[in-house]
Amino acid sequence: MLIFLNGFPGTGKLTIGQALMDRLGGRLLDVHTQMNIAYALTEFKSPAFYDTVRAVWDIADGLITSLPDDTPVILTDALREGSDWSAEAWARIERLAEARGPLYVVHVHCDPDENVRRIGSAGREAMAKSRKRALALQYHEEGQLLMGRDADRVLSLDTTELTAEECAEAIADWIVTKGGPAQ
Repeated sequence: MLIFLNGFPGTGKLTIGQALMDRLGGRLLDVHTQMNIAYALTEFKSPAFYDTVRAVWDIADGLITSLPDDTPVILTDALREGSDWSAEAWARIERLAEARGPLYVVHVHCDPDENVRRIGSAGREAMAKSRKRALALQYHEEGQLLMGRDADRVLSLDTTELTAEECAEAIADWIVTKGGPAQ
């Protein structure tokens, strides 16, 4: 199965993905792992940046599709409607799902005040993650919509008052009820 955690920065995708990996086993490939080479060696949003990310995707996707069928793969990203880059990344997720399905999409979100608190935490900087509080508020104020709402299996998960372990438990339980393997 392919589990896609989609949410804006600071909503807990990576932390939940780690807890979910501990619970289900499998592999976790977060958005930062996929993009860090491009961030480090190219100018952000330049053609070289996008080409580098695509090259990393090609390598990652080959490895993902070669994993045993019973190995869950958890991916994270922040894909939003109205973005050409997000549309390209979503098309990639759909291609991976065809090869590794079924696809479980989890929209991860939290209260705006909590989102601002989380995105400002020092731990994010150590992992080269954005700490721009205004960005978190902008997504909430603009009512940005996450991609994947039309997938067959979609869960909207409010992480405001849940621990990562509680989120992972809720996701694992939801997967079982939607026809995934019992763990």
